[in-house]
Amino acid sequence: MAEATPILLPDTGEPGFGVYVHWPFCAAKCPYCDFNSHVRHQPVDQPRFVSAFLREMQEMRRLSGPKTVTSIFLGGGTPSLMAPETVDAILNGIARHWHVPDGIEITMEANPSSVEATRFRGYRSAGVNRVSLGVQALNDPDLKFLGRLHDVADALKAVRLAREIFPRMSFDLIYARPGQTVEAWEKELREAISYAVDHLSLYQLTIEEGTAFYGLHKAGKLITLDEEQSAVLYEATQEITAREGLPAYEVSNHARPGAESRHNLTYWRYGDYAGIGPGAHGRLTRGRDKIATATERVPEAWLAAVEERGHGMVDQEILDLEEQADELLLMGLRLREGVDLARWQQLSGRDPDPAKEQFLLEHGFIERLGNSRLRCTPSGMLVLDAVVADLAC
Repeated sequence: MAEATPILLPDTGEPGFGVYVHWPFCAAKCPYCDFNSHVRHQPVDQPRFVSAFLREMQEMRRLSGPKTVTSIFLGGGTPSLMAPETVDAILNGIARHWHVPDGIEITMEANPSSVEATRFRGYRSAGVNRVSLGVQALNDPDLKFLGRLHDVADALKAVRLAREIFPRMSFDLIYARPGQTVEAWEKELREAISYAVDHLSLYQLTIEEGTAFYGLHKAGKLITLDEEQSAVLYEATQEITAREGLPAYEVSNHARPGAESRHNLTYWRYGDYAGIGPGAHGRLTRGRDKIATATERVPEAWLAAVEERGHGMVDQEILDLEEQADELLLMGLRLREGVDLARWQQLSGRDPDPAKEQFLLEHGFIERLGNSRLRCTPSGMLVLDAVVADLAC
């Protein structure tokens, strides 16, 4: 599905419609990762999975109705473990089920350890025009601590290769690592920006239940930074990226103007998206209803379900208007642009609680942008969950 260089769509107030495809396999399980990823020591039957993806697309198309796709995202797991032919078949399948205009954003996640020039060029030929690299750190000791299979040399080779082949490229870094100082993080962040990236995803290390790090942390064998130290690193991150021309447009995402992730903006602006593959989630609007979908997480169980009944969904929940309003608030307050108040009021049927809003305003956690939008301040972003909880009640 070869195509032209992507054209970034302006914000017209319409959140768009995205298609997310989840490839659940990884070469190794990182100790911090709680995503739906699985290691298999035998080769994955990619043609069989492609057939299942295409079958599940049919069901998602039935639920969504006719739509124009504004972005496609191949996530995981490690999608760059897929053969280019697999990616091509998936993208062509999406184009058969929905209208896919030329030039839309098509992103693939990739790990530097699974990168080869022949595959990158194959993905580009298939239609991928944006790659998101899981670099995670720019020093070898921390890469080893994070369980990554690549070293810094691999990472930089992948960055250079991605710059050469794809029109757009982003990469991820994890900070607030044990023992990390502000000075060390500032140096690493400036180095990352120097590689001419136009988008960075910068995540604080969190300890998630069910991960290897969770067990170590619970046993006292992994000491993480405290809230105050993490907050200092967060504030340094905001200052440096803004100064270097990549301001935060979301809590953890930074971009040069115009290079924001179109697909992720669809999530945060509470648009619709079809979630296809093991463990994928979706939101599909039908009339006044919004359907929340979720599929079977275990790849082989998902595969068997799709082959038996045409989809791997284990949950289809119709969200009422109040639930939709809460989700809109939860997602939209992550954005620097904030929440469209008229849309939230239309869904919730009410105005924000005056006393709670006034409390948050007086303490500098939120601010109004005229009468149309409400957003978190930088201080509010540090306590985002509490702000959302107050406004949602």
